Amino acid sequence: MTLEPVHMHKISDLAKRIDRSFDVEEPKTATDIYSLLEELKLDGKVILKAVDRLFRGIVRTELMAQGEDPYPVTYACDSGSTNPRTYDSGLFVDFCHCGLAATPTDLDILRCRTIVCAAYSSSQRVAMQATSGWETFDEGLGRAKLVTIAPDELKRKAPDMVHSFAMYLAESEHILFMKDRMKPESFFIMDGPIYPKQLMYWMVLDDEEVKIRQNDNARKILQNYIDIMDHFMEKHMPLIGFVKNPIDVQIMDSVRKKKEFFDLPWILDSQFFKNLLSPEKVGISGQGHDERNSKNSGKNGRYNGSNGSRNTYITYTNWFLQPNRFYERLLNGTSPLAAADALQQKLRHTFSPEDYALCFFMLYVPYKDIVFKVEAPYGLIKDDFLRMQITRKVLFELSLHGFPLTLTKADHLAKIRKVERDEIDKFFESMNPDTTYNDTRWGNFFEI
Repeated sequence: MTLEPVHMHKISDLAKRIDRSFDVEEPKTATDIYSLLEELKLDGKVILKAVDRLFRGIVRTELMAQGEDPYPVTYACDSGSTNPRTYDSGLFVDFCHCGLAATPTDLDILRCRTIVCAAYSSSQRVAMQATSGWETFDEGLGRAKLVTIAPDELKRKAPDMVHSFAMYLAESEHILFMKDRMKPESFFIMDGPIYPKQLMYWMVLDDEEVKIRQNDNARKILQNYIDIMDHFMEKHMPLIGFVKNPIDVQIMDSVRKKKEFFDLPWILDSQFFKNLLSPEKVGISGQGHDERNSKNSGKNGRYNGSNGSRNTYITYTNWFLQPNRFYERLLNGTSPLAAADALQQKLRHTFSPEDYALCFFMLYVPYKDIVFKVEAPYGLIKDDFLRMQITRKVLFELSLHGFPLTLTKADHLAKIRKVERDEIDKFFESMNPDTTYNDTRWGNFFEI
């Protein structure tokens, strides 16, 4: 053991100095801020506004799980990556493998795969042979492509860019590849956000060291995501992005800039929503339900999450429309169309620009103490019935499984394991991985 009791005692003493600085009974800051979100403006632009009305909801998971699944046929897409690999030749490369899972299981759907390799070298002498089209394999059910980033397009951010190219191209191309195989009465889940936010950022930013806006594959990715939204909006089929670890800061940042005299303790939007949706703030009380001294509650009233608890809830917000501002003033919108406007490029789209704007609602699962974010385009959720059905479906999945079942299946399907990543390294016979001390110290212990 590295830390002996004498060390832990001193750490405990330091922690208590911080812990005692916070009141047990928190002020009503979260509720006060929430009222601002009915329509939050900054510099004359609407940053966020409630779709329909502002509310917080509660469902009992036992009752919800006993109900009927609004969409018994569900698909989910996920991509597994080697993560950016660096070699002693100066090469940066990432392989991304994308698959689609289905509930009920569909073996024909499972077999279809899309693989994209993105590569970059700063040397002008390296001529990597990018594929002009798709190379098919596995009797036409698999497709593969090599895309490259030119030496003059990057002077930094090479690992981030090769990862973005591989992941976003594989994901968007596989969804378009599979869209007509999905049943029209189905429900579709994307892993993570519905748009490639990081790529959109760099497409808009006029940076001499990251000039990917001139890259044809980068523009193709933006068009792909618009085409995906067009398909689902045309078919009136529900599509969501399920964000497991939301890290947005824009709501808190906007509220702070409004100078509304709030003592704002949160940086992350998720921290704010977790506080707002905690059971005691939503109003779950009485009959021993979820109170701080309940036997089902842990420290500070948090759930212990014991199986079979008869008082398990999920709390959630209304839907919000977020039409403007992903990254300060660099992107005046929340869809790929905004990036196209900044680039003065025309991208094909069927619906009005507002229909592609990002919408979302937040959920808090108290017994896990986790906040999730669910995204969808405005063109889908502006329909009252479809918005209600999407909300019900998400609540049903979390109540029954704790996490969307089909997304879990997609994650297992797409994951590239460490043993496979090590094998891929061996395919590069003329170069060796560019390892660091930490690779040799930790690399073999925490992954399979």
